[in-house]
Amino acid sequence: MRTSITLTAEAAKQVERENAAIARGLKRQDPELLDQLIETYQHRLMRYLMFLTGKREVAEDLFQEVWIRVLRRGSQYNGKARFDTWIFTIARNLVIDLSRKRTMASLDAMREGGEDERPFEIVQDGPSPLEQFETRENASEVATVLETLEPVYREVLTLRFREEMSLEEIATVTCAPLSTVKSRLYRGLAALKPEILKLRSLRGDHADRVEVGS
Repeated sequence: MRTSITLTAEAAKQVERENAAIARGLKRQDPELLDQLIETYQHRLMRYLMFLTGKREVAEDLFQEVWIRVLRRGSQYNGKARFDTWIFTIARNLVIDLSRKRTMASLDAMREGGEDERPFEIVQDGPSPLEQFETRENASEVATVLETLEPVYREVLTLRFREEMSLEEIATVTCAPLSTVKSRLYRGLAALKPEILKLRSLRGDHADRVEVGS
């Protein structure tokens, strides 16, 4: 147990050192650092933008804009939060800005009816619902299922199970209270199951074998 705690503490310190190094590099606008960051985070960032917008062309444009913002506003990153949390926040704000310009409902306006703020914990034993699904289906089909959900549900499920962010980090990215994040996650998981059953039913799979969420 003590060894495990020591390793966890050391890993946390390593992340802190990496974040501090990124902060210093962005302040001096180090082009090599930016190239490294793009290479490291490009796939995750593009995937997140695709889930938010549903359109590759729009996601690609916003992807470029995110890195322009990083270059121009790099001095605002102080290294106290994880870098991926910071760029995901930038990405989300750009999506919201674009939605407003197009007189569309923003992500924040697309709130599920009757969403309550009551805090509760998500019980998660074993693989996540998305992981259970991916043991049988490929990534494109998982994306198809997520696309059927409301944007606020799709977003938290993507951040939690694909990007492996903590609930606190998701709250930072979405600018939402922790209780709201928990509510959206719970409701998203609940909405995910019937969509998985529906897709498998269309494929002729045995839906009665599916166990999603709790």
